[in-house]
Amino acid sequence: MTEEALAAAPAAPVTITDWRAVLVVVASGVVAALQVGKGIITLPALRADFALGLEAAGWIISVFAFLGVVGGIPAGVAVNRFGDRFISLSGLLILALGALISALSASFALLLAARIIEGTGFLLITVAAPSLLQRMVATRDRDLAFGMWSAFMPGGMAIALLCGAALEGWRTFWLINAALAVLAALLVAVIVPRRKSVRPQPAWGTLARDAWTTIVSPGPLFIAFIFALYSMLYFALTSFLPILLTERLGFSSGVAGILSALVVAANILGNLAAGLVLRRGIARWRPMAFASIVMGLAGIAIFLAPLPAFLILLLCLIFSGVGGLLPATALASAPLLAHEPRLAPMGLGLLMQGSNLGQVAAPVAVGAAVDAAGWPAAAWPVAIAATAALLLTFLLRRFSVMRR
Repeated sequence: MTEEALAAAPAAPVTITDWRAVLVVVASGVVAALQVGKGIITLPALRADFALGLEAAGWIISVFAFLGVVGGIPAGVAVNRFGDRFISLSGLLILALGALISALSASFALLLAARIIEGTGFLLITVAAPSLLQRMVATRDRDLAFGMWSAFMPGGMAIALLCGAALEGWRTFWLINAALAVLAALLVAVIVPRRKSVRPQPAWGTLARDAWTTIVSPGPLFIAFIFALYSMLYFALTSFLPILLTERLGFSSGVAGILSALVVAANILGNLAAGLVLRRGIARWRPMAFASIVMGLAGIAIFLAPLPAFLILLLCLIFSGVGGLLPATALASAPLLAHEPRLAPMGLGLLMQGSNLGQVAAPVAVGAAVDAAGWPAAAWPVAIAATAALLLTFLLRRFSVMRR
């Protein structure tokens, strides 16, 4: 058998799920997401310490998304080349190094360089972890496990928003994050099993062909675009939620921070619900279509309608909670849509590129609309993104894996 045939040979299916290892993988994702949330909650202190304008400060948040836009497929290639466990461990240690350098930074240039290091670690973790789950979880438990995994982002961000505000000094919080990343790496090393069958490392030429196959395959491409549109919808609201709550609804900054954390955390309910719904045999395209419709209608009402504060807050919770159905379903379905099973990590990398593209586009589109015509104008990019996501979801119905 040739090297390429050996690399493509499917692994023996898992019959018993190691839930302890699943929880460790999910926890490593939460630690990674903390690095996104900590940048948001500590931004005012960073601006004061480094005398930053809004544009420069924005890079502290945006650098993760820009790395994801260009690095998703390369991260998937790295997983196929070096293995999911090794890349996950490497990502956590790189994350810890970046957080440590950030905490000790004496200049904005060094801080930004450290955030690039952190962002690289974050990207490696978020692409490698689903590949770990794919091989550690029994088929009957796969959708539930991916539902749990998809909660890592809102979970980590909500924890960061709540805990970061309670701690004095941003450097202390970032040192704690570095320690948590090291702890997560130790848990992965001890608890997450190695791949039982040893495969040869594929040649770089093979990896390049595999990457191209993934990029031009309709299934992975469609679901990556849907994830990009979901991300645009989600961050269209959450990126500006504290400002919306303070400027438009009159909440204090402290109350706005707590309410924003609750809205972000509501997404977890949808993530977990998706795993349970898919486990019951609901067609995969249905929760994605439902989430697109609800996010679109709720988002339009939030920005456009002159509603009382309590009703807008309720709509924000519905927007985030029901919206959580989409990423969980997309993450669970992406490996099934891969052109070949061994290309699943690259498909997940393409999915992450779509997610980060939405994160980059949303603040620009919504910010431009609000600057031009006020808050009601933000309803337009929300409506367009929701409609496009719904149309692409219907196109995915032609793939058999989306109908079961």
